[in-house]
Amino acid sequence: MSKKTTAGNFFEDFTVGHVFRHAVPRTVYDGDLALYIALTGDRRPLHCSAEFARSLGFQRETVHDLLVFHLVFGRAVQDISLNSPANLGYADVRFVRPVYTGDTLRAETAVLGKRETSRGDVGIVWVHTKGFNQRDEIVLQFYRWAMVNKRAPQTATGANDAPDLPAQVSAEHLAVPAELDLSKFDTVATGSNAFWEDYEVGERIVHPQGITMEDAEHQMATRLYQNTARVHFNHQLQEKSRLGHRIIYGGHVISTVHAISNDGLENALRVMAFNAGSHANPTVAGDTLYAWTDVLQKIDLGRTDAAAVRLRLVGIKNVDPNQEPIALKVKDAKSGREQYHPNVVLDLDYTVLMPKRR
Repeated sequence: MSKKTTAGNFFEDFTVGHVFRHAVPRTVYDGDLALYIALTGDRRPLHCSAEFARSLGFQRETVHDLLVFHLVFGRAVQDISLNSPANLGYADVRFVRPVYTGDTLRAETAVLGKRETSRGDVGIVWVHTKGFNQRDEIVLQFYRWAMVNKRAPQTATGANDAPDLPAQVSAEHLAVPAELDLSKFDTVATGSNAFWEDYEVGERIVHPQGITMEDAEHQMATRLYQNTARVHFNHQLQEKSRLGHRIIYGGHVISTVHAISNDGLENALRVMAFNAGSHANPTVAGDTLYAWTDVLQKIDLGRTDAAAVRLRLVGIKNVDPNQEPIALKVKDAKSGREQYHPNVVLDLDYTVLMPKRR
């Protein structure tokens, strides 16, 4: 192979403490916002209506928080997860400030820990990524851990230094945009009269819609984020894998399930944090996704106009929870250990900003 090209980093190449400054800064364009809507079906007016956004004090419609996440994530793939068969989870994901079209995003990632697995051919790497705008302001930061292929599967490395990660984003780190003004909040634009006071801890919202995933759409979305991980694109490579199919990027699963969850959470203004998240099972083209949301916690931010709601978003494939009850976790018949139901694809503990009733 030419020295001018790279095969990406394998498990053995990661050193705890190393910081990657990722290539290819990405300017966000109006077309990115429109294409994100086309690929996910998202209907939140803060991200698609300039007039609604201006009525709340913003310059114009803001870039969807999850699109910001994907673009920052995409900066890191070439260095971190080009050789990853699966991204496993997230923790302490903080959406720090709004992003607008015209902003340019870049990213840096620090390696926190790595651990050999019993499989031998892969290990797990933990990293912390920060996304910056053109003013070097942090717009997003998150922990994640990924399974990474080993270069020499038969050689044990002895690595076993998994880090401890926060269980949730603390209230003092939940960022409310300084420009936010809810005095003109319009429920006609959102389509809902449900405010922060109307949600109850323990409540379950089963969302009515389902979306079938298509190869062309998820690959276009993943290219939009410039995520180059091979498992999403290379059919010949994936035919030889355990699954036998290209895997849909987990972030696109999050975006699709989040779009489905709009019904019942129409007034949720923005994502403030991911407290924890797991891609419980892989999703492939042809799978139909459904979702429910559990209300976990109501957080008063000390404001008269808005507060936070901590939610658990569960994505399910090929079973409609409106028609057929499904358990989140089941016991494995062989080991007796509790594990995710095979139809559960996403378990996301996240926090949203919600207006209070005036």
